[in-house]
Amino acid sequence: MVHVYNCHPFASQQIVPAEQEPGLVCCGGGVLFVESAGGCKIEAFQLEAEGCPLICRFATMGTVQSILHSEIGDYLVTIEEKNNATYLRTYTNWRYQAAEKTRVGVRLLGHFLRGSSMHGAPKEQMEIIEIPLFERPLCVACCGVTGDLLVGCPKSLVLFSLKRQALNDKLSILDFERCLIIHLPGLSPQQVGGSEYTVLQTTPKMVWLYILSDWVVFILSLYSPEVRKEGLAGHLDQDDFFIFPKHQELLGDRAKDCGVKVSLEWTGMESETRGTLAITYVLYRCVRFAPDFFQGCSVEETRLHSLQFHPVFTSEGVEPTCVFCFFSLPNTGYVYSVRGGVEMVSVYQYPEKAQQAVLTDLFLHIITKNALQCFSVRCAAVAARAEDPYIDTTMKACPPITMEVCALRIQLFIGLKALCHDRHHIVLLTAADVETREDTERAHRDPIEMSHGWNLYVVNTVPPLQLYNEMVEYSKKYEETNPLSQSCLHLLSEAHLLLRAMLLDPRVGNPVEQQELQQAFQESCAHLGDCFSRFDKRDCHLALPYYKMSGLSVTEVISRNRCLSSSPCGYGKGFLFFLKHSIYEETMEELTEETANEVLDIFGVAEPSQLPHVIASPSMVRASPDSGLAHLERLESIGAPSVPLTLSKAALALRMGDLQLYRQHMDRHTEMLQVYGFIEEHKLLLHGRGHAVVPTPLARHLRDSQEGLLVAAMVALHENNKVKLDEADLFFQVRLCGNLSGPQGGPQLLVDFWEALLMASSQETVIQELLFRLTSVYIDRVTRRDSHGMKPLKTADDLINSCSHYGVPYPWVSILTPAHFSIIQDHQEDLQKLQSLLCGTTLDVSSILPLLEQLPDGDNAGLSVHLLCATKLDRHESAIERLLDRCPQAIIPYANHELQNNKMTLWWQKLFPELCERTRAAGGENTILLSALKETLVVVAMELNPLEFLDLLPDDGTAHFFLPHLLECSQRNLMT
Repeated sequence: MVHVYNCHPFASQQIVPAEQEPGLVCCGGGVLFVESAGGCKIEAFQLEAEGCPLICRFATMGTVQSILHSEIGDYLVTIEEKNNATYLRTYTNWRYQAAEKTRVGVRLLGHFLRGSSMHGAPKEQMEIIEIPLFERPLCVACCGVTGDLLVGCPKSLVLFSLKRQALNDKLSILDFERCLIIHLPGLSPQQVGGSEYTVLQTTPKMVWLYILSDWVVFILSLYSPEVRKEGLAGHLDQDDFFIFPKHQELLGDRAKDCGVKVSLEWTGMESETRGTLAITYVLYRCVRFAPDFFQGCSVEETRLHSLQFHPVFTSEGVEPTCVFCFFSLPNTGYVYSVRGGVEMVSVYQYPEKAQQAVLTDLFLHIITKNALQCFSVRCAAVAARAEDPYIDTTMKACPPITMEVCALRIQLFIGLKALCHDRHHIVLLTAADVETREDTERAHRDPIEMSHGWNLYVVNTVPPLQLYNEMVEYSKKYEETNPLSQSCLHLLSEAHLLLRAMLLDPRVGNPVEQQELQQAFQESCAHLGDCFSRFDKRDCHLALPYYKMSGLSVTEVISRNRCLSSSPCGYGKGFLFFLKHSIYEETMEELTEETANEVLDIFGVAEPSQLPHVIASPSMVRASPDSGLAHLERLESIGAPSVPLTLSKAALALRMGDLQLYRQHMDRHTEMLQVYGFIEEHKLLLHGRGHAVVPTPLARHLRDSQEGLLVAAMVALHENNKVKLDEADLFFQVRLCGNLSGPQGGPQLLVDFWEALLMASSQETVIQELLFRLTSVYIDRVTRRDSHGMKPLKTADDLINSCSHYGVPYPWVSILTPAHFSIIQDHQEDLQKLQSLLCGTTLDVSSILPLLEQLPDGDNAGLSVHLLCATKLDRHESAIERLLDRCPQAIIPYANHELQNNKMTLWWQKLFPELCERTRAAGGENTILLSALKETLVVVAMELNPLEFLDLLPDDGTAHFFLPHLLECSQRNLMT
């Protein structure tokens, strides 16, 4: 279905002052080229100037069969016939004829005239380059980006690379190098017969070909060797291959089975990158492709025409963002997107039989026998989605690609024959037969037709911004009749796409125009937001992204929808959806007291169950707590009290300063249930995200009264992805406890949070980060020994018993630092926690070595930490020496715990020699060393045979001391 509106996309029309009846016309670069019918003359007219003045005229060398202009290189290419032979020629420097110079140079491709070479001074003249071909040229196409020339012949395509050298403002030297021949051996002469190519187009890396005789349409895609090496699957998301054989529609690489086999022949530029390209079939259609084809239709009714390959660029560059193909039957037109997958975009049902059509970024223009018709297009909807991944999310929206098209205007002309397009200009050729009664009457009604029976018109399209404003005004007529009219929404969507197309166009570079378009775009988003805000249908959620894109504040949106409150249906679901999601967002502006109270009233009537979440929003901080409490009381009276509702009431009571009421509500649920309530509504504790996170008054009160609940709630929020670790750090260290005195490592409440989170977290990266932070804090506190004044929530014993990352301190550690160790109790706890982490199995000791530099080992506290780290790193020999130096009474407990299994040899290789030497040096009077030596001898005697044991004994005359142990070793050996 096509919606029909009566807008005015056509601003004005001018009659081109052509001297003779036109035969062929083409335009480009703001210039209209007209070939005189039956003659060998071409006239060029300025489209941008009033009255379309003549620029120049020049003669051709034969009768023109086809004409095309390339904006890149500003050359004209023709297919001409003379003496029953067909020629391909290009006309360069044609603008020089405007100076009424008659000198014209003619040369073959690649052969420069004397004195007019690439290195010589150019002659001030137009130049005609004749391009020889092996086959008869049938049609041509020019690349709009590179200016390359593609020529269609009966059994091949020939690609010529443009060589251009600019000389001055008027003159340039152009030449072409034939670089590629695409052979089409699948088309026999019988198949081609006397048919013509009707359409042939090219853009970089893609070729479009249409052969009339068999109605064969296929696109060839040229890809570089890098793409082929990586595999086409990575570059073609498989839908890029497309085929329509008979009545079927097939996807995939079966397009290669279309029957048209092609091969490449390079004739130049082999050394360049694109000289090693390959061909891939992207799309193929055969004779009976049309979805509306059925038996009994005549060939005329199903004849294809106006095939077009339309790239859309959203930024300067060679690669288009989107590529569309358009083709038309007399009564139906089709637009497909063929980049990143083949997808039907639009179907056009014409009210009359179409003769020709042209697709642009903004419109589809078609001509029937007596009318120029303008239809909307969906190119901008496709390009916008390809350009912006946030479209179709809660952030941004765009009218759907599948939205039905509309006819904006039908303008009467008599005897339309041809149509071409350039930017904002539509060129029409009419040739009216005024002898029929019908046309004679029409001519009397429409005086624009002149008596000679033909005319050439330039119709100027209305500036898009002006047309947008007209469409918005037009939509108000539907809105007055029915505010929920789909026609109103549809027309506003069409106007929106018009602006999108202009904003995506990289050629719109004027800052003033860009600003005007952006302002209109935001206005358009606001209008669409208004439409969807009233809806109760499935698309009502689109009010949210459109209002976001409009730049309107929530207060302004509420004001725009206030009139709905008095309607029988009340506020629309779309508005409520927008308001609910906006209220929940952290970036929303803070509402005034009046507006915030209005929001409470809106939800109190429309969605009372959302009130606890609404009240917790940071944007609602100015809402009256009395009013909020009243709304929550009504909500509680009609349903079971939820934990978030009770917590919300407690928060409001706290704002009112009623501590008795606050405590009454807080005592209604256990702390565990309250934690679950904070998970459900975390904004009761903190507002904002990232560096903007701030605690609520309720959080500040819990800091002073129920710090355990606050810490447990923050841990639960982290584990449920409601808050990140860095945000929690900021919450505690700066926002919540920044004004409190605390140790260098951070406030105690933050350390309590880290300890609690370490107990709960299962994320390895979080665990390692917490271990490092806690170790850093413990080391800092043990080093400084200044009281931090706050009792920790968990003692060392609590953590050892409930957290697997804290290990039971080794026996030898308790000898170094016994429970009655003479340091401040707070730091005794920190020391025990640090020792427990080092005795655990999770902490990577190597990661904290830099932290040990600040911890001296002058006392047993520091020594115990250093020895634990050395032991964890398998530095047992140095640990043994330091223990013997500083605390020899701990050496045997150390050895019993650490020197086991593969470390057992250290008993006789390191510990025994050290004890022998130190005992001898002490004269045998150090009872601690002597006792340690005896216990070591017991172990050595059990582990070694007599000869090994004997080798260990010193030869200083003290053998009698070791004799009992040697005897025991011998007896044990005999028994075994």
